[in-house]
Amino acid sequence: MIDSLLCKHIIVIDDEAMIRDSLKQLLTLEGYTVECFNDASTALSKLSRRYNGIVLSDINMPTMNGLTLLEQITAFDSELPVIFLTGYADVSIAVKAMQLGAYDLFEKPLNEHLLDCIARACDKRSLVMENRALKVVVQKASAPGVRILGDTPKMQHMMHLLNTVIDTPTDIMIEGETGTGKELVARYLHDQSIRSSCNFVAINCGAVPEQLIESELFGAASGAYTGATQSRKGKFEYAQGGTVFLDEIESTPMSLQVKLLRVLEERKVTPVGDNKAIDLDIRIVAATKVDLLSLVEKGEFRADLYYRLSLVKVNIPPLRDRKADILLLFKHFSSIAATRYHKPPAPLNSEIQQRLVAYDWPGNVRELRNQAERAVLLGAELAFTEVNTQQFGGLSPDLSLSEKVAFYEQSLIEYALEQNHGSIKNTMETLQIARKTLYDKMSKYNLNRDMFTE
Repeated sequence: MIDSLLCKHIIVIDDEAMIRDSLKQLLTLEGYTVECFNDASTALSKLSRRYNGIVLSDINMPTMNGLTLLEQITAFDSELPVIFLTGYADVSIAVKAMQLGAYDLFEKPLNEHLLDCIARACDKRSLVMENRALKVVVQKASAPGVRILGDTPKMQHMMHLLNTVIDTPTDIMIEGETGTGKELVARYLHDQSIRSSCNFVAINCGAVPEQLIESELFGAASGAYTGATQSRKGKFEYAQGGTVFLDEIESTPMSLQVKLLRVLEERKVTPVGDNKAIDLDIRIVAATKVDLLSLVEKGEFRADLYYRLSLVKVNIPPLRDRKADILLLFKHFSSIAATRYHKPPAPLNSEIQQRLVAYDWPGNVRELRNQAERAVLLGAELAFTEVNTQQFGGLSPDLSLSEKVAFYEQSLIEYALEQNHGSIKNTMETLQIARKTLYDKMSKYNLNRDMFTE
């Protein structure tokens, strides 16, 4: 289960301060995050289908009693556990509460069975939230639009983050090395979001001449500069309702950064040479291949713009840190190339597969895609002998047999550990070797299971 979906939140509702305080102290000691309210209507405003927690409530309260609260909760989320506390052992009220869908009911004073019930209710809520999250993933995977492939823990963590913020209005900063697929991630955020029916506008900040970038982004009024014979709509206005992708944001001139910050904060843009601001409804997704914070420290990038853009940061792992995805990606790119060039996909023997996995891919996914296309066009054997043999794993013809065997053995162990997220037990089963043998070989190649558990 994803840790962020574990239910550890409890809302306590009781009009008696002493009861609230004692419950908060008890539940906090048990590791829960507790929020207390003295009336049900205020607590209700904090609840929604996204609330990953349970409710612990008194039944007999002024203004809104517990049964009315339960009916209103059930109206928007029938799977949110509500546990009732009551000082009156009224059978009819208990029956009514259970008929309305209460998870359980306890008579005051409370006993140790309450904690067991809370633990079970939290487990149920965790399962509900996990199932909902998985349904979202399945729906997005079957919907039209961009696909992001990868089964490694780092990629799954990234995808969870993307799906968490995909429909929020927040701007996003994507960080990743050249070739990792920053624009692909930006397009995924757009295509799978509620903004997908509007425009996705990509701008390479480093490719637009400095003297033109302001009018390119903000637009220009007629006569704003020499040659501007008519009004020109800027990229921001053109993306109205959609997404603006600012690639290589680090290349934005300092003179423009303060104006960009104002647009982000005010959600308005004023075309060059005009006095009338245009309201914007856009999401900004910025991307960089460098450490922007280091540029801030050097005075080469505005700190206020950096912090405004990096409210949510998405780090794309380089291919060398997700080697278990390499063969999956190669097969995917090979199939696409085969369709494009009307040729069969490139079959790979075990030696080439190990060389692919062992190589660090400094050009990341883009380099892998090019190699897959080359393999389809030329055939796998020719494609992999055409390039420098040392490019893939440093295998030189001068290596001895024992050195080549050691190389492949290390690659196989790394690949198995990556696939099994560092699990020694599962890696043993995959490789069909004893635990001591695995540990000895990991020690020989300086491998640690912690390298593969992220």
